[in-house]
Amino acid sequence: MTVVVLQVFVSLMLVAGSLVLFVHTVRQRDFDHADRLALAPLDDDGIQTPSKPTSPPEANPPCKQDTSNTTTP
Repeated sequence: MTVVVLQVFVSLMLVAGSLVLFVHTVRQRDFDHADRLALAPLDDDGIQTPSKPTSPPEANPPCKQDTSNTTTP
């Protein structure tokens, strides 16, 4: 039975601590920039991508197997 009383006490202390931290945050007005930070991924970076490529992409030459990169003797 004492464990239940201890658990209730600890949970009430956690709730009281979170309320104190919430009030502290509201008084310091730390939450004002949350809307601006939420929209930051939508900002334009200023990088222009071409609408169509100017030249066809070059194909990579096939890999050549060399004796220095094989695992068999």
